[in-house]
Amino acid sequence: MSTPMNRHGIVIGVDGSPASNAAVCWAARDAAMRNVPLTLVHMYSTYVPTFPQIPLPAGVTVWQEQDGRQALEEAVKIAEDAVQGHQRLAISSELKCSPPVATLVELSEEAEMVVVGSNGRGAVGRLLLGSVSSGVVQHAKCPVAVIRDEDPLMPHPQQAPVLVGIDGSPASELATAIAFDEASRRGVDLQALHAWSDVQVLELPGFDWAVVKAEAERSLAERLAGWQERYPDVTVHRLLVCDRPARQLIEKSESAQLVVLGSHGRGGIARTLLGSVSNAVVHSVRMPVIVARSS
Repeated sequence: MSTPMNRHGIVIGVDGSPASNAAVCWAARDAAMRNVPLTLVHMYSTYVPTFPQIPLPAGVTVWQEQDGRQALEEAVKIAEDAVQGHQRLAISSELKCSPPVATLVELSEEAEMVVVGSNGRGAVGRLLLGSVSSGVVQHAKCPVAVIRDEDPLMPHPQQAPVLVGIDGSPASELATAIAFDEASRRGVDLQALHAWSDVQVLELPGFDWAVVKAEAERSLAERLAGWQERYPDVTVHRLLVCDRPARQLIEKSESAQLVVLGSHGRGGIARTLLGSVSNAVVHSVRMPVIVARSS
């Protein structure tokens, strides 16, 4: 249930593009699973994006407002259709004349999650979500989900597992919490991936990967133990590899329905720097990605 601290529930930037529509569907279903409100927001600017900025003609501004309201109306219908047959979803919509990144970041202060599409539609009055998704991921005060408009060709997408990147950082711990919760609500398995960031280490004299791997597996199991006790219904598969984390996350994402990772990692030869790979993962995978930020 939503609280005063996350009264907006799940916030989503709407622009009417295919990616935005896909994001609305995903956000509506996730909000219904969490039993929190869904807040749809469309933003537009009354200035031409040049320097110095030039005010748009009054007629264009009126069109922008009408266009924005239509986009929101369509988004509300998409959201309602997405959760048809499930519990009732509280949906609100807002039309704002303000910058997209700053607006979504401000709303994120009282949101459980912000959702954006990975690409927008290029036209005056439409928010180019693809151009702001990285800004929202970097500055939001809550987790951010980035959704593509592609329809992944998976035989049983609803049974596919949730994939989470683990590196031991605070952001990774938050990502783990989100991943367990999402897997539990969806009734699917969880794949917990810990990847070393440098394969060249295997060539160092005296380096025994088998010994280090055994210790890393023990450490990973300990980190997951508490979460497994909290979510006994979730079957966990621990994946430990010596490879670039981005490459492994992108590869494993093809058989997952959702990828969860932290936006900041912690240095060290045995830590995956999730912060350095989050952009690569967000821009490369076809599946929905949730990026968790630690304060």
